[in-house]
Formats: sequence, C-alpha cells, structure tokens
Amino acid sequence: MNDLGKDDLFKKRREARKKRDYAFRTPKANSFLIVTEGKCTEPNYINGLKEEIIAKIGGTVDIVEVPEIDIHGEGASTEKLIEITEQYVSKANIIYQNIWVVFDKDDFLNFDKAIAEGEEKGYSIAWSNQSFEYWLYLHFHYSDADLHRHQWNAKLDELFKSYGLNKSGYSKNIKNLYSLLDSFGGVDAAISNAKRRMAGFDSVKDKPSLYAPGTKVHLLIEQLRRYLE
Repeated sequence: MNDLGKDDLFKKRREARKKRDYAFRTPKANSFLIVTEGKCTEPNYINGLKEEIIAKIGGTVDIVEVPEIDIHGEGASTEKLIEITEQYVSKANIIYQNIWVVFDKDDFLNFDKAIAEGEEKGYSIAWSNQSFEYWLYLHFHYSDADLHRHQWNAKLDELFKSYGLNKSGYSKNIKNLYSLLDSFGGVDAAISNAKRRMAGFDSVKDKPSLYAPGTKVHLLIEQLRRYLE
C-alpha cells in the first residue's frame, strides 16, 4: 500500500472512531452549551442567570468563553467562533440539547456569513448589531437608534450611575450584572423591547448586518428563564 493509500485508511479509521465515540455519548436533557465571543460582559450576564437556574432546578448549563481568539486579526473572525463551537461539541462528554453562540457585529464584514454557517450546523445564534450593550440598554429603555457600540457604552454608563447600580458607572467586568438589571424588572423590559424591535425583522429578506440596531439575545434569555417559572 502506498503512502496515499495509508493516509486515506488512517483518515477513514479516525472518522469511524469519532462516530463511535459520539454514539456512546449521553444526550443530556435541558442542557446548554453557550459559547460567547466576549470574555467578560456576556459570560457575567449569562452566568448570573445560570446560577439562579441551578439554585432552583440544577441541570447543566456550560458557558464557554473564548478569550484566546483574536477576532480582529486577519484570518480570525466571527466565523472562527463557529469552528470553536464545533470543537467543543465534538469533544464534549454529552450531547447538548441546546447549543447557542453569542456574538456581536461590531465592525466585522463576515457577520452574516458567520450567522448562516452557525445556523446550518444547527446552532442558535444570539447576535447583536452593533453590540451586546444594545441588549443591555433595552433593560432601561426602548430604542431603534443606529448607534456605535461606544455610544451604547456611554448611555449605559449614565444609566448605571443614575439608577444607583454602580457608582463608577457601566463596566464590562461587573460580576452580578444579571441580578442588578433584574432587580428593577429590567430583564422583562429588555425581552419586551427586543421583541418590539425585532418584530420587523424578516430572516429571509433582511441581513442582520444591515438591521441596526438589532438583537436576538432575548431568544436565549427567554428560553433559559422558562426554567425559573
């Protein structure tokens, strides 16, 4: 057998082994794999909700941060997050019932492509245009203003101070972010405001990259909060 034939045989055996390994994994009901682009704000927010769910019913909610990926660099992008999610799925000891990927548009050009690729793989995409901070702003007020992420940050800074949520204003490092925003009914308001904004979004005709502001984070949060009912 020549080297090429050996390589083909090795690849076939490796793929067969992967399939066998996956077949022996246990499907885990009510399990979530949530992969986030951000290393602070998104995990802090979702972890707050996770803690409430586990305190009430237990279960498995794994939130995976990906701080090592430089999505600003050439050859690394939002699409890379989809590849990383696939790696976590393939290596996991269980079969997750729900797989979510959370990322922002910011200034990336391949935003729509990353969403499409993720959805093709069966992942749910909680995208925001321009940033996750728009979703946070909706906890306070409704807005359909197309603002840059820095402008949303500035608005949140004022709101966090005026509401007495944090003396130094908004910060991506706030650990109890979810509980702070939920303390005045902000999470319910955000879900309602997001639904209002996204009511006009047509997933067939509209490109997420051109729908600004926009967010689908509420779909993830709404699904998780059902365990608290």
